Amino acid sequence: MGRHVLRHLPAIAAILAAAAFLASALATPLRAEQPTMDELVAAIVKVKTFVPADARSAQTLGAEREGTGVLIDGNGLIVTIGYLILEAERVELTGRDGRKIPAEIVGYDYESGFGLLRAATKIAAKPIKIGESAEVKVKDRVLAINYAGADGARPALVVARRVFAGYWEYMLENAIFTAPPIMEWGGAALIAQDGRLVGIGSLIVNDPMDAGSSSIGPGNMFIPIDELKPIMADLLTQGRPSTEPRPWLGINSEEVRGRLFITRVSPGTPAEKAGLKQGDLILGVGGTPVKTLAEFYRALWGSGPAGVDVKLNILQGVSPGEVTVKSGDRYRWLKLNRSY
Repeated sequence: MGRHVLRHLPAIAAILAAAAFLASALATPLRAEQPTMDELVAAIVKVKTFVPADARSAQTLGAEREGTGVLIDGNGLIVTIGYLILEAERVELTGRDGRKIPAEIVGYDYESGFGLLRAATKIAAKPIKIGESAEVKVKDRVLAINYAGADGARPALVVARRVFAGYWEYMLENAIFTAPPIMEWGGAALIAQDGRLVGIGSLIVNDPMDAGSSSIGPGNMFIPIDELKPIMADLLTQGRPSTEPRPWLGINSEEVRGRLFITRVSPGTPAEKAGLKQGDLILGVGGTPVKTLAEFYRALWGSGPAGVDVKLNILQGVSPGEVTVKSGDRYRWLKLNRSY
């Protein structure tokens, strides 16, 4: 067997194992409360949003966005990925029958990444029950479904449960990583073998495995559904969590060989007002050294609530120094829909 084939054995094994999910699920008698594949697919809708051209996120995420939503109650409540609805002024759903249904934005949470919608008219489908993402383990077989319906259902394996730190001041402590990847991942439903919803699709990633593990090729990152449970009531009643927002700077940053660089400073943000620039190297927060995004975010968010002065140790050019940034509230910077 050639070296090329040997190198890809882990990926081949993962794909073959994942492909067995549907076969094993179909071969096992369903419990009375377990949904069929048709019922699961019927509860998945296409989400299309329309965002004003002057929205803060329009330049990076686009003025028209498409993804997937999951029906989770009998009154048309839909859970999706938050970036689809961020700053949207109009939302349109498409059900399995092709019927287009207007929807309103119910709530949005930047910290978890979840968004909630409510369909204006009844969706003829049985809601998918919310499961326990804490019970999802590495090597579990799962099913990812996007808005393409049965054609968009993809079996996969959970290949990691670990921290995910995004460049946009975002972090999950226990994200779910799966492989092989599903395309059109934004808002896709992650279904456990009991037929319950355990995650919502966020990204495609090149390194789904733990650091230091053998690469199996690209995969997906899903937000665990347990992150939604503590904030659900707040999202339904006031459109966002009632907890104090974290301090926010308005930068994108990236780890490069053990160093943390600012790659973008958004206009009109605390970071821009403090004089931070693309290419600046972040050395620490308040004298505490940081080398990774996770270390940076923990130190930043540990400084206090939004509005606190954050002392960043940085290197601008060849000169190390300290810059004080009066942090902000990201919700106030965004041009959010009035409903939330």
